[in-house]
Amino acid sequence: MANRWVGVTVDCIDVERVSAFWSVLLDRPRGPSEPGWVYLGHRDDPQPRLVFQPVAEPRAGKVRLHLDVSVDDIDQGIAQVVGLGGRFTGERHDYDEGVVVVMTDPEGHEFCLSQFY
Repeated sequence: MANRWVGVTVDCIDVERVSAFWSVLLDRPRGPSEPGWVYLGHRDDPQPRLVFQPVAEPRAGKVRLHLDVSVDDIDQGIAQVVGLGGRFTGERHDYDEGVVVVMTDPEGHEFCLSQFY
């Protein structure tokens, strides 16, 4: 039996707003989607799809799974996220090999931006 990772599903209240944020940030086009849902990418893409699922209740507490996004310039990456409606949490970690900052999307889902030297 062959198992293959095909996607990550994000629960969100405003599917259109959150999926548009991630589409621009990751340069992933919208693919075929179910009514009310938005899929970024296609089933046969080399990268897993991002799926945005509508829910009625807001996120509560820390999400135990998050995405890591690599950028060429951490300051430009932070500015892009903020310009798209996300937020810098103020959490930054500087390491010998690079820097990692914690960001959120428009609904508060945390993710990391990293720049490696």
